[in-house]
Amino acid sequence: MIEFNPGLIMIFGGILTPFIHDRLRPALLLMLPVLGFAYTFGLEDGTSVYLEVFDYTLETLRVDKLALVWGYIFHIAAFLGSLYAIHERDRLQSAMAQIYMGSAIAAVFAGDLITLFVFWELTAVSSVFLIWASRTERAFQAGMRYLLIQIGSGALLLAGTIILFSNTDSVAFNHIGIDSLSGKIIFLAFGIKCAFPLLHNWLQDAYPEATVTGTVILSAFTTKLAVYALARGYAGTDILIMIGSIMAAFPIFYAVIENDLRRVLAYSLNNQLGFMVVGIGVGSEMALNGTAAHAFSHILYKALLFMSMGAVLYRTGTIKGSELGGLYKSMPWTTVFCIIGAASISAFPLFAGFISKSMILTALGHEGYWLSWAVLVFASAGVFHHSGIKIPYFAFFAHDSGLRPKEAPFNMLLAMAISAILCVGIGIYPTALYTILPYPVDYLPYTTAHVITQLQLLFFSALAFTYLMVTGLYPPELRSTNLDFDWVYRKFFPYLIELLKFQIRFHDRQVRRFFITIISNSLKLIDYYFGYDSKLARTLPVGSMVFVTLGMLSIFLLLYLFGG
Repeated sequence: MIEFNPGLIMIFGGILTPFIHDRLRPALLLMLPVLGFAYTFGLEDGTSVYLEVFDYTLETLRVDKLALVWGYIFHIAAFLGSLYAIHERDRLQSAMAQIYMGSAIAAVFAGDLITLFVFWELTAVSSVFLIWASRTERAFQAGMRYLLIQIGSGALLLAGTIILFSNTDSVAFNHIGIDSLSGKIIFLAFGIKCAFPLLHNWLQDAYPEATVTGTVILSAFTTKLAVYALARGYAGTDILIMIGSIMAAFPIFYAVIENDLRRVLAYSLNNQLGFMVVGIGVGSEMALNGTAAHAFSHILYKALLFMSMGAVLYRTGTIKGSELGGLYKSMPWTTVFCIIGAASISAFPLFAGFISKSMILTALGHEGYWLSWAVLVFASAGVFHHSGIKIPYFAFFAHDSGLRPKEAPFNMLLAMAISAILCVGIGIYPTALYTILPYPVDYLPYTTAHVITQLQLLFFSALAFTYLMVTGLYPPELRSTNLDFDWVYRKFFPYLIELLKFQIRFHDRQVRRFFITIISNSLKLIDYYFGYDSKLARTLPVGSMVFVTLGMLSIFLLLYLFGG
């Protein structure tokens, strides 16, 4: 069997997509991830493919258990995303979606940093079309900002790779660490794509502006590819524990006041990434297993939540919490699937999130990181508050908006149903997930202590939400744009640029006025003495002036020749 990077199946399939007849294109879009998954499933642990390029050896395929976890879930997500979007007639969006998903898969199986860089950048360039496909001015602007940031991440990755090669004569993608300059630069590149604090707002800025189907696809790949890269290159890096804790905690406050429900989910995406980053920072076998399991589960339930909100947007034309409510009456299946996604992200027992989150929390306790443990427990309560309760409540059960849209299209419902079944299946039978994790699993999630502790946490969080709603203290759903660190490039940078332009214009006017004044006065002086009506013109004829000039030149010549 010829061995190659499985991501190439979807990349080349995506290139062919625009040329396929409309009737055959849906079948192709569904077949590509199935073929890719089948091929990936047949790859043996330890398989490698090398390529010689300009005296450099590139490992274009590296198969191990860490890569396989992401390879499996990325193919599953690609299938679900393709099924959800099967009704789309936009050939460019369909093609770019396949290239984007295939590039993410290919990056996971890259064994060197050069190969990783190629597919890292290809994910950036192809994914922006899922944002631009909305064909709005806001989407175009958000897409440009997104592309600039993603390309910047790739540039840093390339710069770090060059420095690493110059120091070690190797571009192998193994553990890197942050002890060297190259390690720090590559760490920053991964951090941008992972939406580290202060580097995160491209996510909330761009994802809600993508198409209904584009947001679902985007939510699964870009950030989780970065999580994989961090797990590969920076496992056990202590600073990731602090970074991940901040990531898990700060989005809660913004998600509570946010009116755009897809934007709420974007903030909760930051929150869930924080759990994974903390697990990578701990670096133990249990922590890394928990990170891989959480990435696997998160892709499923986050896609399910984005699917349900996408269906609401598709049928109603709005995703504002203030404009929705009462949709359970006409969209019952979407409501059920949304609740399953909400239960999963909230880590209810018997749902996927409970399995993976508890592994990370247990790993933190075993290693003695009690402060971070407390922060993640708080974050767990917060995510139940804004994604577990707020999303389904304001979309389907709050004040009756009077909207009675049709149920979501069948393909959307089917994609949601498969995602929901997988979320429940992992929660009930986690052993199936344990078998594909990077390290042997010796962990029992359903102990009395785990279950009771989590149920207590969820109960008190629900009680707090109810109290705030009854007393009117809960922030109302308002039509507004909430800014966090994106204030820097939305408000501060434009203000700074305008201030700079004003200063340039002001000083330009001053400089122009100064030189114009000098030139004007000089011309007036010349005209006074040498002009047509000047004193010299009235006193001496032209011939006399020529004579005087020649005389003066002669005197200067004699002085030059015979002077001392």
